[in-house]
Amino acid sequence: MEVTMYDKLLLLPLFQGLGKEDFTAILEKVKLHFQKYGPGVCIAHQGDTCRNIIFVLKGEIHSESTDSQHGYTLEETFTSPHVIEPYSLFGMHPQYTASYYTNTDTNIVTVDKSYILSELSKYQIFQLNYLNLLSNRAQTIYRKLWNAHIGNTYEKIANFLQLRCTNPTGKKILHIRMEDLASLIDDTRINVSKVLNELRDNELITLSRKEIYIPALEEVIKYVKNLN
Repeated sequence: MEVTMYDKLLLLPLFQGLGKEDFTAILEKVKLHFQKYGPGVCIAHQGDTCRNIIFVLKGEIHSESTDSQHGYTLEETFTSPHVIEPYSLFGMHPQYTASYYTNTDTNIVTVDKSYILSELSKYQIFQLNYLNLLSNRAQTIYRKLWNAHIGNTYEKIANFLQLRCTNPTGKKILHIRMEDLASLIDDTRINVSKVLNELRDNELITLSRKEIYIPALEEVIKYVKNLN
């Protein structure tokens, strides 16, 4: 294995802290599936059973999470190194919560669930990394839920986005009708329209028919916080 590939694997949160000797031993026992894709390829489908962990080692991908009940889709962009939904591998509903597509030439490596249970779980550092990752996600979502419909329209829109985004920073695209967004945050269409237009005028978002383009979610969050 090339040194660059080895280094990229060790950058992933689940492997951080492992020594070279332990990691070499893992590579001898665990079957890693390396794959290369061009742009526009779907590497995981929303609703499909999650049977392995997918590590993005090189390239850029984006997710598309669709809520068919409420009629909206949220897109997020991720750059390597990145782990796709490690929290979806276990539990009562082990399905992907979004579909994932390559934006550029992309290198990924997958590890089957069976190897995670039989080999990787033997390493205390891997166990701790996995538990920390799951716990951090659960704690973050719990804190977000407290603020879901609290505050003014600015805060409600910001909370709506933060609650549904995996990454609190970076580019997002929300495909939704304005009246549906107003209903979901328990506000009026007039208030939602006013806030979105103000964010657009401040060059924080771009509006088009049934679409809100957000170049950097962290800038929207910062703007809303500074209003208080």
